[in-house]
Amino acid sequence: MNIIKDVKIITVSALVLASLVLPTAAQQPTKIDFSSETVGAEAKSLVAVVGIWRIESEAGKNVLAVDGRQWKEGQSSAGVADKARALYGERYAEFLDRVQAYAYYPYTVVKDIENFSGGEIAVRFEGLWGRIDQGAGILFNLKTNGDYLALRANCLENNLVLWKVEKGKRSSLSWVRNTPTASKQWHDLKVRISGKKVEGYLDGRLYLEHTLSEAVSGRVGLWSKADSYMHFADYMVTSTN
Repeated sequence: MNIIKDVKIITVSALVLASLVLPTAAQQPTKIDFSSETVGAEAKSLVAVVGIWRIESEAGKNVLAVDGRQWKEGQSSAGVADKARALYGERYAEFLDRVQAYAYYPYTVVKDIENFSGGEIAVRFEGLWGRIDQGAGILFNLKTNGDYLALRANCLENNLVLWKVEKGKRSSLSWVRNTPTASKQWHDLKVRISGKKVEGYLDGRLYLEHTLSEAVSGRVGLWSKADSYMHFADYMVTSTN
């Protein structure tokens, strides 16, 4: 009888432990490599909201380009109203108004991830040109009112910054200097989020750590700035939602 009782206790304990572990287990990663996209067109897997985003070919591989050489500040992407509906359905109006009022930074949004609240987002990037900026960023926590957060690397400034954008106004939450980021070389950028904690990685090295005032919850994508002409590849989201 004691043996049977012990087995029941162990079984119940195992079930309780599993119930605690499973909700935080990582889901299957969402990978976007652009290999099936059409060169010269916007990426079907993302929704270009601000700026000029298109698929280009580099060394026989499809990559996503943001071309700030042809973009003017305040210019949203083509067909932005339909894109806002695709992202937020009947709630698109507020988002569209904010985009049109505060189209200060180019960004594009992953179509099939409606809410990211924790895990990792990673991308490879290459700075090709830009006299003012060569900025590559991971956008996250995008709200229906257009507010968002972005982890940004810059090939001209060699720094890593966590930005907060509210009502189009940008402010830095954390700023790390001396992060080597050469132009015309590929680099790895990654943000890791657990609750309110944000970690920023560049080329596999942890540079930035910050604690937010509230937990992350929103859409994700890619971000850039000014006249940046950048290539992006191998975008991957691993969610612990």
